[in-house]
Amino acid sequence: MTAQFLRLKLRLLGNIFRRSPWQVVGILIGLVYGLGFAAVLFTTLVGLRFVDDVEVIRDAFIVAGSATVVGFIVVPLIFGVDDTMDPRRFALFGLPDRTLAFSLAVAATIGIPALVLAIVLLGTVVTWSRDPGVTLLAVITAVLAFATCLLLARVSTAIASFLLSTRRARELTGVLGLLLIVMVSPLVVVLVSVDWATSGLAVLESIAGVLGWTPFGAAFAVPGDAASGEVGPAILKLLLALATLAVVWLAWQALVAKMLVTPGREASGKSYRGLGWFDRMPHGATGAVAARSLTYWFRDARYWVSLVMVPIVPVLVIVPLSLAGVPDLYVGLIPVPLMCLFLGWSLHNDTAYDSTAVWLHVVSGVRGAADRAGRLVPVLIAGALVIGLGSAVTVFVLNDWRLLPSIVGVSTALLLAGLGVGSVTSARFPYPAVKPGDSPFQQPQSTGSVTALVQSITMFCSLLIALPALYFGWLGLFVDPAWHVASFASGVGLGLITLAAGIWLGGRVFDHRGPEILGAALRA
Repeated sequence: MTAQFLRLKLRLLGNIFRRSPWQVVGILIGLVYGLGFAAVLFTTLVGLRFVDDVEVIRDAFIVAGSATVVGFIVVPLIFGVDDTMDPRRFALFGLPDRTLAFSLAVAATIGIPALVLAIVLLGTVVTWSRDPGVTLLAVITAVLAFATCLLLARVSTAIASFLLSTRRARELTGVLGLLLIVMVSPLVVVLVSVDWATSGLAVLESIAGVLGWTPFGAAFAVPGDAASGEVGPAILKLLLALATLAVVWLAWQALVAKMLVTPGREASGKSYRGLGWFDRMPHGATGAVAARSLTYWFRDARYWVSLVMVPIVPVLVIVPLSLAGVPDLYVGLIPVPLMCLFLGWSLHNDTAYDSTAVWLHVVSGVRGAADRAGRLVPVLIAGALVIGLGSAVTVFVLNDWRLLPSIVGVSTALLLAGLGVGSVTSARFPYPAVKPGDSPFQQPQSTGSVTALVQSITMFCSLLIALPALYFGWLGLFVDPAWHVASFASGVGLGLITLAAGIWLGGRVFDHRGPEILGAALRA
């Protein structure tokens, strides 16, 4: 039976080369790159055979091996993989659960990732071929690492195809993947900033010392420990690696048994009672548009993914600045204004997000000012929460309440200026956006220079309008705290003026360009 599955996997791989010529070329390029990368790593690992610093090689192997194991788990969950050997495809053949699980696991050894992994692990065996005992342990742990990685990939792929089959689930995993990348980015910055010439080896040793006693790095630590003379830890880590493989195998077998008797998930329809936000908002044109916008922001993945990104951006900015030695006082002033900047900027193309549904606004005779104002309500609510809570937390952490007027003034100017300018650009220069129902991570149907121009103009104008508040805040910080009041007054005043002017001008543009806006939505 296992031989049948192997032949089936080979047939499926052969069918890849029956696609269109360009697809075959892309596959061949990927194959060449993958094998080339494996060849380079293999050559490097062979060269390490003649390096005497066993401890450093062991630590590097543990960290790299742990990252590889995590990659085999995370990649199928985040990016999704078309599982051609899904256990549910064989549910009608009456195969025993254990036989099917074993056959599918063996079939996973045929493929490009498995081939690359096998080449690299073979190189680690050459690296540790220093005496017969260490070589034997290297062979055993290489087999354990190979089997563990492939089984983890099978489990991860099956979970992705089984539990993440609906569009909403895939969008959620995409967001989680993005958050994972953001959480890892500070670690990458820390590793880059380490002075490896002086303290790098100590950092590597401390990281490897922890990972070597985890299921991720235990198998990669065994031959290094044995070569270093640490026989006891090597045996314990070998037992940990064996236990890890046994647990993963039991999990895979249980997952196959569950999938064989459980149909795939389907998106369940939700039943809503009442009119939702339309009941809660004022019963006028502005209230109706606001209710519609609030509904979008809560239910449409394109909107809430943008909302999730807002608190992520400050993390990507303040972590490098902190590591670069910028004082905490200056770093602490960045997050709230930066979040307000991107919140205000987020509506610069909001009209295009309606797609063809914008015809409701055009044919019903909704005044442009009502359309412009209604769309701002969700962001104004979110912005008020960010400014109120964020400013209070900032001055509390920095222990300087004199900064509060400047933080509120600058943040308000950036938020309201972005919304005011965006009210005009989204009516005058709507560019193609992701269509309703599509993944928020999907590329728009068409892009061009207008896209970059509109985005840049909105961002630049927001910063320009907030410049007086920024200047007065700088004076309050370095000259006289009394200037913080001027920063608050100028920021709030200019922000309100820009918002009112943007609603008025954007409304006039919407009134005069209704047919053009609808035509642009139909062409996108």
